[in-house]
Amino acid sequence: MSGLHHMLVHFPLGFWALATLMVLIGALLPGRMAELSRAALLPVLVLSLLAALVAIASGLLVWPIEASTSSPLARNHILTALWSLGVFTMLTVLVWRAGSAAFDGARRWVLLLLALIGISIFATTGTIGGHLVGATTQFSELLKLFGWDVYHTFFVPTWVIAVMVLIGIVCAVLGLKGRRAAL
Repeated sequence: MSGLHHMLVHFPLGFWALATLMVLIGALLPGRMAELSRAALLPVLVLSLLAALVAIASGLLVWPIEASTSSPLARNHILTALWSLGVFTMLTVLVWRAGSAAFDGARRWVLLLLALIGISIFATTGTIGGHLVGATTQFSELLKLFGWDVYHTFFVPTWVIAVMVLIGIVCAVLGLKGRRAAL
């Protein structure tokens, strides 16, 4: 099952990388390429979510769940895979709900931020997966600079929680202002 999981993870990887590129082009560039990127983004995101669900399901079958949850490295891998799925699910819902207005005004920056956060978390997921099979990368050294050794159970430092709460408050305020402006 491990080999199947290794093959399947390339589908969300490719789709999420493409979606991130499409968001970058759609948010930052004018012209026909940006229009095409914005128009094709939702189908790419939907395919990415389906691929991610299959990849995560296959990953959970590689080892017994008891073995996976007793290893800090495997727990971190599962955790970051689910975080990636969550971020790209939010991105998909926002693009789906906003329709053609998804890239209007401040929404473009929210989409851009979510795409960059999502692809960064997924890069972390892949790095941890590489460590699980003995193929380490230099990306883990970058993670160490941010204070996280992938071989220890992930924890959220207090400053990260403060930043997350601040981002949540800002998003809520912007959402309420946008809703009032729309009414």
